[in-house]
Amino acid sequence: MASRPHPSSRRPVTSLAAAALLAGIVLPMGLIPLPARAGATDTPGGKGAQVYCFMRGAGNTHEVSWIAAYALIKRQSAGVFKTSPENAAVLITEAVVQNPGTFPDCGRFLGSLYEKAATPPTADAPATGTGSSSNPTGDPGAPRSNRYGY
Repeated sequence: MASRPHPSSRRPVTSLAAAALLAGIVLPMGLIPLPARAGATDTPGGKGAQVYCFMRGAGNTHEVSWIAAYALIKRQSAGVFKTSPENAAVLITEAVVQNPGTFPDCGRFLGSLYEKAATPPTADAPATGTGSSSNPTGDPGAPRSNRYGY
């Protein structure tokens, strides 16, 4: 014979919808509480946007701000796969666009996240494909041109 748990050991019902469900009552949609929407900085993209926008607003360069924001997004992401730099840029952009009041004046910095894709190759860079994508000239002392090659 199976023993039943003592009534005081059961977990209390904490929501109106759960109580109605347990009692077999159907509630109209207006009475069912919906989960609270995640805040602007509760997601990895939101946290990255907060770091990026704060640092840019404080006068830091794009590179320094991007490195900090991208590192935070990679660390905060719960997925199995690594977040790509392109996806991280989109996450930051979405957070800023969806919550402009949370990130005031940050829209002017978002273009820096996408300059790599819009910049045409320079005339002094060889078109033969020598070198790597982060160093198109093949010169080991040349500065990196691929901002997403972290």
